[in-house]
Amino acid sequence: MAHHLANTIPPHLLMWQRVREYAVPPSMIETATARRAAGDWAGACAAARVDTDLDLRAVRDRHGAELVTRLRADLRRLAPDLLRWHMPRIAPDGRLRPGLTISLSRYRSGGATPLQLVVRTPPAWADAGQRMSLALWEESGTGATRHHPHPHPDRRFRLDLHQHLWDSARCGELARRGGAGGAPLPASARWASEAELLLRAEGRPRGAFTVRLGARSRAVLELVAPDDSHAPTCRPLREALPPQEVAALPVLPEAAARALPDLELLRAGLVAADRLHPLVATALAAAASGSAAGPEPAPQPGDPHRVECRGEVHRIAQRDGVLAAIDHDPAQLRREELLVALGGPALPCLRAIDAVHRDPEALPAVRERIGHGDVAGALNVVEGLLGPGALLRDGPLREELESAAARRIDHGLFRAGLVAVHPAAGAVHRPQLDRRTPPALRPKRSSRARPRTGLTC
Repeated sequence: MAHHLANTIPPHLLMWQRVREYAVPPSMIETATARRAAGDWAGACAAARVDTDLDLRAVRDRHGAELVTRLRADLRRLAPDLLRWHMPRIAPDGRLRPGLTISLSRYRSGGATPLQLVVRTPPAWADAGQRMSLALWEESGTGATRHHPHPHPDRRFRLDLHQHLWDSARCGELARRGGAGGAPLPASARWASEAELLLRAEGRPRGAFTVRLGARSRAVLELVAPDDSHAPTCRPLREALPPQEVAALPVLPEAAARALPDLELLRAGLVAADRLHPLVATALAAAASGSAAGPEPAPQPGDPHRVECRGEVHRIAQRDGVLAAIDHDPAQLRREELLVALGGPALPCLRAIDAVHRDPEALPAVRERIGHGDVAGALNVVEGLLGPGALLRDGPLREELESAAARRIDHGLFRAGLVAVHPAAGAVHRPQLDRRTPPALRPKRSSRARPRTGLTC
């Protein structure tokens, strides 16, 4: 993509473009879909890197067979790859928003509060592999993950009112709920209908609700309509409410407050319809038909590579599972490698092979795949570049793979409940600024007064 074109694209669309490219690979979708079609919901979850913290027998003994029947029906319709596709993400890398508990469905039982099927994301320090987990949550705390930073369902990020984002039987609602019909509309045009669903779920036919507009701003709106036969509308609340009352109001879910990323990508021509999740592409077929064609896939490194070596153009290609200079005699290569070991200059072909091992052009693609948990995809890129029999040399590529392996240990410790918080969380304590801090100490404790000396990559 040309640099001047990239500057005109909003940053959040560039993020979602990378997410759609790397976060849910086609191999995951294919495997999860096949297992779900066979009725193996647990296998589908495993294929989509979703851990299941559910014991259906224990649920039946505690809450009865009727609730288990409804829960099992939801699990069979759950498309975990579609759920991963629509999960909340954070800029700039587009990784899963850490430390969340998101409600997928609610079940009324004999108790005073409904049970909820929830999906959880680990905290940022344990997010290696970008795995998620399914669990059943009840307000009493039974079954809650004690070591999770936020075990309660989040009010802002909830999908029980947007089951079309994870239910394979309801994904056809995506076009209507996402505003795909007709000309592009601002997200606020859908707030009234979505707020009606929200307030109805809260047991309120009409009333006030809030919409988060930014990190430190929110709008307080009121859902009104002449009567129940008319379409609802929303308007700013006439009287200002105290902050405590505003905080207690229902919050419009993020899925309703923001525009659907796939629609924005299609309309901007940043993704082709055939690169979307199959269920999403089918639901948005009408919107995709009028959109511009998506960008061409980036060219992959070819085989062989060509290098200018001693006045000639030589080939570098995979032979016997490793990258080799095929236009040089093996005996000559052994002599040249011995010369390099003794401190002599290397052949251009050998320097090219060494550069590919240490810092290949495909390193950004490897990093993106590892960051989104697609380790198998990252290894496929490495094997396609260096060969399955290659031994990685010291350099950024090896460091990236070693770091990914080490971080998987942190995730395992978190899943096992052996570490509740990051080990370094309490290592450094910086006193907070308040009104009792002497003026002379404020510049020393303020991050703005210190130069930024951290190294960035």
